[in-house]
Amino acid sequence: MFIQNILPVIIETNNIKSEKIMVLNELEIRQKLVNFPDWITNGQAISKTYKFKDFIQAIEFVNKLVIPAEKAGHHPDIEISYNKITIHLSSHDAGGITQKDFDLAEEIVIIANSFFKQ
Repeated sequence: MFIQNILPVIIETNNIKSEKIMVLNELEIRQKLVNFPDWITNGQAISKTYKFKDFIQAIEFVNKLVIPAEKAGHHPDIEISYNKITIHLSSHDAGGITQKDFDLAEEIVIIANSFFKQ
């Protein structure tokens, strides 16, 4: 059932035309990170680790990232360690951090906040 629900999103995403995305410089990245508490950068990606109450909740969070990532045609690197999820965002095709990373980070923050407001 999950695959059936996401299939139209995948098809729609695959029809998006490629566009040239500009890599942000260090100053632009730091300025944008001000709006993302606890997110960090190594210069090649922006990252954040979330801690959930248990493994089940952590995986529920990861599952909620699928549709926004598919719609954006932009996919985070995700590390799972029991109840800790680390998200790394980088525009690999552009060779660094772009506005696409911050746009997806914004959606991830909203999703994460829905778990912590329960």
